Amino acid sequence: MKSLDHVGSRRALAGNAWIDILDAEGATMGSYFVNDVTVVDVRPSARGAGLVDVTVTLWCDQALPGAGEIWDLIRTGRLNRTGMWHVLDPVDRHAWLSVALWSREYQCRGKLDAPARQVFTLDGRQCVDVDSFYCALGEAINGPGGYFGWTLDALVDCLRGGWGATSPFTLQWQYSAVARARLAELRATGEGEAILFDLLLEIFQEQGIQVILQ
Repeated sequence: MKSLDHVGSRRALAGNAWIDILDAEGATMGSYFVNDVTVVDVRPSARGAGLVDVTVTLWCDQALPGAGEIWDLIRTGRLNRTGMWHVLDPVDRHAWLSVALWSREYQCRGKLDAPARQVFTLDGRQCVDVDSFYCALGEAINGPGGYFGWTLDALVDCLRGGWGATSPFTLQWQYSAVARARLAELRATGEGEAILFDLLLEIFQEQGIQVILQ
């Protein structure tokens, strides 16, 4: 990086880059695109001769507050059971979803999508808001820390295949009345507005997913 030679000057601005999140073995778990990278300090590294430790300032809107703790769960192998997101507040649930997305390839390496006509079970008691719905759905399909969308458009993309499940499949939505009461906000559609719960059911139907409300 040429800017290492210009620390303390405006020429130390490196510009844009990708920052990798590494596991304990140095393998990439996920990456963030970062802007305005500026090198502010360079020191010899204790990790070996010829290496340097670089301190930078940067801007990254993809790395959400609270995400660091979730990356640590993956790095240390402690993201290994379902329901770990249940205790999170709304801000941390959104961070959970972001890490589930950016770590998906790492967590699913070598794992094939579930075959068509699989049955997945979704617990509606945990769907207290839209983010918790996505947390619960991702876990139901891809296991602890799993991802299966975090916006309506992303959900449609996941339902088209390549994200852990193969359509058509069946979703058994347990305690669906509880979820219906909580996912009652109005969302804009091309035809006006629709209740979020009904909109989710419509998306599943359009993609050939059988939803059994229990």
